[in-house]
Amino acid sequence: MGKALRKRWLPVLLALHCSMFNFLCPIFNVQLSTCFAQYNTDRLLMVGRSALYYEDYVLSIQYFNQAISAKPYLYEPWFFRGVAKYYLDDYSGAESDCSEAIQRNPYVVNLYELRGLTRIQQNKYAEAINDYTRALKYDPQNRGLWHNRVLCRIQNKEYEAALAELDTMNSRWSQYARAYTMRADVYMQMKDTVQAIEALHKSLAIDPYDGQTWAARSIISLSREEWDSAEVQLDRAIHLMPKHAGFHINRALARFNRNNLRGAMADYDMALDLEPNNFLGHYNRGLLRAQVGDDNRAITDFDFVLQLEPDNMLALFNRAVLLDKTGDLQGAIRDYTKVIDEYPNFWTGLEFRAACYRRLGMTAKAEKDEFTVYRARLYKHLYGTQPRLSPNQMRKRSDEDVEKYNQLVIEDEQEPEREYQNDYRGRVQNHRVELKFQPMYALSFEPQKGEVRTGRPFDRLIDETNDRLHARTIYVSSEHAILDDVRSKAYFDYIDSLTAAIDQSKVTREAADLLMLRAIAFSTIQNFDGAIDDLSTYLLIDSSSVVALWQRAACQARINQFQASEGTNIELQIANVQGDLNHALAFSPQNAYLLYNRGNTHAQRLDYEQAIADYTAALEQESAMAEAYYNRGICFIKLNRLSEGISDLSKAGELGLYTAYSLIKKYRNNK
Repeated sequence: MGKALRKRWLPVLLALHCSMFNFLCPIFNVQLSTCFAQYNTDRLLMVGRSALYYEDYVLSIQYFNQAISAKPYLYEPWFFRGVAKYYLDDYSGAESDCSEAIQRNPYVVNLYELRGLTRIQQNKYAEAINDYTRALKYDPQNRGLWHNRVLCRIQNKEYEAALAELDTMNSRWSQYARAYTMRADVYMQMKDTVQAIEALHKSLAIDPYDGQTWAARSIISLSREEWDSAEVQLDRAIHLMPKHAGFHINRALARFNRNNLRGAMADYDMALDLEPNNFLGHYNRGLLRAQVGDDNRAITDFDFVLQLEPDNMLALFNRAVLLDKTGDLQGAIRDYTKVIDEYPNFWTGLEFRAACYRRLGMTAKAEKDEFTVYRARLYKHLYGTQPRLSPNQMRKRSDEDVEKYNQLVIEDEQEPEREYQNDYRGRVQNHRVELKFQPMYALSFEPQKGEVRTGRPFDRLIDETNDRLHARTIYVSSEHAILDDVRSKAYFDYIDSLTAAIDQSKVTREAADLLMLRAIAFSTIQNFDGAIDDLSTYLLIDSSSVVALWQRAACQARINQFQASEGTNIELQIANVQGDLNHALAFSPQNAYLLYNRGNTHAQRLDYEQAIADYTAALEQESAMAEAYYNRGICFIKLNRLSEGISDLSKAGELGLYTAYSLIKKYRNNK
């Protein structure tokens, strides 16, 4: 743009910018000298919910805080802040926010539902029951509310009330298998195993593919010492829910009692892979390892147990025995002494410590321990030799009888796991399809730190932009950084400083560069609408800017993904994204990241052949782009070209995108 032309357009552009700023500044609590800003609460809620969707919970709370400050009488920001706190395991804070929301609008079912879940997490079952009762007043056909209220009554030991409500559920939803599973749970609490088994049979007849029901049936078999039946039932449960550590722990118990030590050991190994801090897994595996002579690894297991429970005398004694066997006599004596100090009449410990003292030549101490044991035998007749570990030797976890040091441990009460109906359980993305594409590449002030370890994405155009701006380094990234409270505040402050600089700028090029920086900062804090507004203003100044077109397309794609999750039709918005990418590619046709991004838009429209063509073109320019292999592999799978899909996923895994391997495992069987 020439100097004269720039002078002519400068007042118009600055006026347009001022108008745009007046629209955006309320989000960040900035006031213009010419007017008083009004908070755009709808925009705050939308941006906050978008951050919530992308699991940036700390950032979403900041947006909801601003909405609450602006309009504290609205219930939505209180509710959504409660959702964010729930995901952060701040159940008390989430409960408080739900209560505030209910004060403002007591007729919204979701408010009671979420508060009920927060109260369950805090073991406030009576209060949760009240919440579900009030919610059912407004939505009496909501089966999930009935389900959770019954489970709360079971936890609160209101068994008759639970059975009455289950009768109602059975009459309304006769094919709801979980109702019969819950009925079995009630009967088990009432020690009526006959009716519990009958209820479980009904549940399995309706839904034989519920792993929790098979696990509940196995608990009854384990309590009856029906080891064969328990193993078969747990086989079914594990087949249906392979990543549940407790099922493997229980099957190991059944296998041990069937003298299948190898199988039991394999189950303990798997359980600890899934849940590394599992007490029973480490303790019992340590005993099995000791029995088969794998003493050093058994010591490792008991070391871990003692990290979890430093005062566990039985684990300490087991480690002492193993240290004794492996020649660490000083370590063994140390552990024996701690146990004997706690249990002075533990004759086995005294005898073992005496043997250690003798091997070290400490005869006087050895004779003292031996005399104590001899006197106990002579006068009290209490000492007996502990037998080797064998089937049917098990102790409850609460049983601290040190004489049972070499018996497998089981939980005091085996109860079926109670699974509450919960739309907020787990990651937000779990609500979407499993087979999902890797996201677009965008510009960010945060470098990529995700799974892909094959090098940081580099683009010549972005490198030139960094050299020209001399500001914060702009990176190319396919991930969105999750910010903590400190970093979020730093970005808000940076945006405020950019806004002040834009307001004072009198040079078009300088103002445009500041708009670009602010757009990227907006993108980083998930304010994609604000970023798009700044980029649109930038493109009025420089309509051929590949960087601005690229980033605007990426921001709109993020908005599209969130809106699609809300059930909004996004066909027109996808067309806008594709238009920006086509425009950018007209100026930079060999840009691998733009080709990849356009491939994503084709894939979103289910045009997999075109997507494959773009991913292939991107890989011709950048052969190490793991995301392009990954997404092209998914497109091949969608087209039922499994061999090509698995090959691409394999290459993506080779380049560091390790989630590809789980898809390979799944679809190789289909192939």
